[in-house]
Amino acid sequence: MRSIKPGRGPSGMGVLGGIIMSLFGLGWTISAASMGAFFMVPFGILFIVMAIAITVYNYKNATGKNRYSTFDIVEDGEEEDPLNARFGEKRESEENKEGGKKFCPYCGEKTDETHKFCSNCGSKLE
Repeated sequence: MRSIKPGRGPSGMGVLGGIIMSLFGLGWTISAASMGAFFMVPFGILFIVMAIAITVYNYKNATGKNRYSTFDIVEDGEEEDPLNARFGEKRESEENKEGGKKFCPYCGEKTDETHKFCSNCGSKLE
């Protein structure tokens, strides 16, 4: 499988956007509290919490070596998805003991061991 990861530039801009969102939420909360509209304060606090989460996620993707992927389609030997290491299982091609068949690592279809490409998805088999 391959992985589509957000670029470091767009993730860096996401960090800047998250900081701006945090400042907006802080301003919203302060102005709502000073006007006596206390029912609007939780919205500002929620906005700040979401902005901090977005900032941390984008900072990790902008600066980290092992970034989170948007879509999981990672091949063996390439940069792995950190969430897959925590929560998922790595799917590898396996030999079927009854007849020398293999499984495609991309779609899981049974293939003959002499095939160079999967008959289901067309991916190159190693």
